[in-house]
Amino acid sequence: MTIRYLFALTGLLAAFSLHAATPAPAQTGTYYGAQATEYPAWFKESFLDLREDVKEAKQSGKRVMILFNQDNCPYCSAMVERNLSQREIETTLKEKFDVIAMNIWGDREVVGLDGKSYTEKTYAAALKIQFTPSLMFLDESGETVLRLNGYVPPARMQAALDWVGGKMEKKTSFRDYVAEREKDTPKRASADMIAQDFFLKGASDLRRKGKQAKPLAVFFEQKDCPDCEVLHRRVLADPEVRQALAKFDNARFDMWSREIITTPEGKRMPVRDWVRQLGVNYAPGIVLFNNAGTEVIRWESSFRVFHTMGMFDYVSSRDYQKEPNFQRYLAGVTEHIREQGRDVNIYRFADEPLAMPVRHR
Repeated sequence: MTIRYLFALTGLLAAFSLHAATPAPAQTGTYYGAQATEYPAWFKESFLDLREDVKEAKQSGKRVMILFNQDNCPYCSAMVERNLSQREIETTLKEKFDVIAMNIWGDREVVGLDGKSYTEKTYAAALKIQFTPSLMFLDESGETVLRLNGYVPPARMQAALDWVGGKMEKKTSFRDYVAEREKDTPKRASADMIAQDFFLKGASDLRRKGKQAKPLAVFFEQKDCPDCEVLHRRVLADPEVRQALAKFDNARFDMWSREIITTPEGKRMPVRDWVRQLGVNYAPGIVLFNNAGTEVIRWESSFRVFHTMGMFDYVSSRDYQKEPNFQRYLAGVTEHIREQGRDVNIYRFADEPLAMPVRHR
């Protein structure tokens, strides 16, 4: 009784009236993985006029970092307990940033950088925040310098803080900065990329052709990549994830390759140039395109089975056309699974039991 019931979501939504007429099971499924989060007291107490926040940060020689979160988010809890508890990260944030927390479902009034009035949830929607935590870094003029969508491990977060805090965007791209920074880091992974039978052989033309074309999943990886091994061994190994992958054409590239490919838009270019154009900053990254070749959503964080499965199903079912907010979609998935008496664990790896408590340390 696992996340395989995600596959039934499309049918459940299409036949909602029938579902509503069916007697509910005697017991609702258990929800595992939720985690309450207490944010540090040193975060800025902002009135959420972001233009004023940017101005005040500039006057203090700092920049603004907005942390988009939501209640009971295990990845948000991991960021606080695993990342912000590290002395170097905390010190860098306090010295170089004003940190503002914003709940993507909150109702506090926000004055955006465009001068318009929003609530927290309508502002998050306007920015198309699909994952929590998401970090948005603003420069002295209020422009977004960098955005990290979803949880990133401490070393990657520290790299982002150093790059933005040091105003390195004027010298090098974040992608190249991370690569240079990590080149001498001891690796604990295979020197070769992991072979999988679901990857297309010799994929070089990624255009979607014909009405029956499948959606496309493009995996950007690299050699000596421990995080890539975690993705393959502990997420993609899940049987239901494998079934979800079967609904896609799956192409995998070394993100530093000079191989010439044809992108879904029909442009011919080296893989490494396409990666730069897409804004994929580190491996592994997965970009999901619909069957017309338009990007829908991307995996660029340390997600586990539930969210990874949800993203693939979100695209293959075309439910993104009806529900543009991925978090709201996942909430609906969870509700329907539990109404069927099934358990849900939103923070489980493939090799862990369903009823596993959350542990960050």
